Amino acid sequence: MIGFSKSQSAGLFAAARRAILGLGFVVLAAPAWAEANIQEVISPGGIKAWLVEEHGIPFTALSIRFQGGTSLDAADKRGATNLMTALIKEGAGEMDAQGFAAARDGLAAEFRFSSDIDGVSVRARFLTDNRDASIDLLRQALNAPRFDDDAVERVRGQVLANLRSESKDPGAMAGQALSARMFPGHVYGLPTDGTIDSVTALTRSDIVAAHKNALARDRMTVAASGDITAEQLGILLDELLGALPASGPALPERAQIAAQQGLAVQDFPGPQAVVVFAAPGIRFDDPDYFAAVVMNEVLGGDRFGSRLMDELREKRGLTYGVGTSLAVYDQAELISGSFATGVDTAAEAVKVLREEWARMATNGITDPELEAAKRYLTGSYPLRFDGNGAIAGIMVGMQTLGLTPDYPKTRNAKVEAVTAQDVARVAARLMDPAKLFVMVVGQGTGLTATE
Repeated sequence: MIGFSKSQSAGLFAAARRAILGLGFVVLAAPAWAEANIQEVISPGGIKAWLVEEHGIPFTALSIRFQGGTSLDAADKRGATNLMTALIKEGAGEMDAQGFAAARDGLAAEFRFSSDIDGVSVRARFLTDNRDASIDLLRQALNAPRFDDDAVERVRGQVLANLRSESKDPGAMAGQALSARMFPGHVYGLPTDGTIDSVTALTRSDIVAAHKNALARDRMTVAASGDITAEQLGILLDELLGALPASGPALPERAQIAAQQGLAVQDFPGPQAVVVFAAPGIRFDDPDYFAAVVMNEVLGGDRFGSRLMDELREKRGLTYGVGTSLAVYDQAELISGSFATGVDTAAEAVKVLREEWARMATNGITDPELEAAKRYLTGSYPLRFDGNGAIAGIMVGMQTLGLTPDYPKTRNAKVEAVTAQDVARVAARLMDPAKLFVMVVGQGTGLTATE
C-alpha cells in the first residue's frame, strides 16, 4: 500500500507482505516460468517442499514460513516474536553476533528473518560450492540461537526506538487505530511489534519461549529454487529442520470483523491528515475472488488511472496518491486503502471516497474499465517475475493458499474469464457503504466522528 510503518505493513496494510494474496506473485521471467517445473519433494524425514530446479547459475534460494507469527504472543508478552526474530542472526551455537556475521559473510550467504501477524519467514540464498556450510550455519541459527544479554539489550533498544518513532507517525497511528476497530477483541487488533511497555518488560525467557512456539514443524511451508536436485533438497531439509519442535501452540481463532459504517477522528498536529479505510473482504477460494481483483484494480489498484486516483488526485488535487488492496490474512479478509490529504481538504476527500465506494456498489464497472483492468493485470504479471529468490517465496505463498503447482500457468485465464456482470455482483456484495469504516488522523479536519 502506501508508506505505513513496519508494524502496520505487517498488520492492516500488508500489501508487500501479502502481495501473493492480491495475485502479485513475483516469479521469474515469463518465458523461463512457462517452462519451469514445480516438483513436490518429500524428504526422508517426511518434510514436504516445492522445488524448481535451475542449474544455470550456481546458487539456490530457500524460503520457509512458519504459520502463527506474532499472533502467538501472549497478551502481556506482545512483541516477543518480533524481538526474537530480530535476534536470530545475533549469534548461534559457539558464535557470538560478530562471529556469526563473519561466518555468514565468509560464505557469501544471505539469511533474512522476519515476522508478521500470521507467520515467521526465513529466506536464505547460498552458493552451490558453499551449500553444506551455509545450511549448517543456518541450522545453528534456527535451532540454537544464543540470545546473549548484550544482543538482547542492543536489539531491544532498536525496537523501542522504532516504537517511539511510530508513536509520532500519523500513518502508523491511523493503521493501528483502524486495526483495533476492525478486529475488536482479537489479536489482529493489537500492535504487531508490541508496545513500549510490553517490549521493555520482556525477559530472555520470554524470547526463548517465543522461539519454541514460533518455529515448529507442524506449521512449516518450504520451497526452494536454483542449483539443487530433489534428492539434495530432501537431505538438506532434514539436516536443517528435522530437530525443530514437532508442534506448536494453538493458532488464533477466526477473527470477527466489526463491519459497520463509521468515521473516527484522532487529533494529530500538522498540515496533513492521514485517511485509512476498510471493509470486510473476500476469501481467496471464493468463486468471486478474481472478479473482486478486477473490481479493486478499477477502484484503487496499481494503475495511475484508477477511479480513486482520478477523482481524488487528477480532478480535485486532494492527494498525491491513493490505493486499495484485497488483504487476505490467515483468519480474516479485508478490502482496505489509504491516502494522505491536507487537513483543510480531508472532509471533501472522505466525501469523495464514500461516493466512489457507493457508485461501485450500485453501478459496477464499465466495459472499457473491465478491459483496461484485465489488460493491466495479465500484462503486468510477467513483469513481476524476478529470479530464484522470488520463485521460492512465491511457491511458499502458493502452498499457504492451498494452490496447485500449475497456478502460475492458469492464473491469467482466470482473470480473462471475469465479466462486467461478475464485477457488478461482487461489488454489490463487498462495497456496501454501510460496512465502510474510515479512520482519520489529523487536527482541524472539520470532520466529526460518527462511530
